[in-house]
Amino acid sequence: MCHEEFFPNFIKALPCADIPIRGLNAYLLQGYAQQVLFMTFDSDVEIPEHAHQAQWGIVLDGEIELLINGKREIYRKGDTYFISEYIPHSARIKSGYKDVTIFNQQDRYKTRKETS
Repeated sequence: MCHEEFFPNFIKALPCADIPIRGLNAYLLQGYAQQVLFMTFDSDVEIPEHAHQAQWGIVLDGEIELLINGKREIYRKGDTYFISEYIPHSARIKSGYKDVTIFNQQDRYKTRKETS
């Protein structure tokens, strides 16, 4: 079970995504060709540069600094961002950050297997 209180119960009923990032809680909604993640961060996090299929997100709270194809931007509550497919990007995410992110990729993340 993911451990956070921000999202409503019907979101928290979704399976947790298996993403090995300290302080990240992520609920995974699986679509036919895309995945939607409802994420909260309890710690400051740095995500190293990487690339994948297209990604769109909306910031619900907090702050994220994205470096997309060499251009640095800061996004806050209410902002949206878009990363085109296979464009190099990295992130600095502040504790308390919350967002909804859609990946144009059916199998970007797997569900986390719960342990007893």
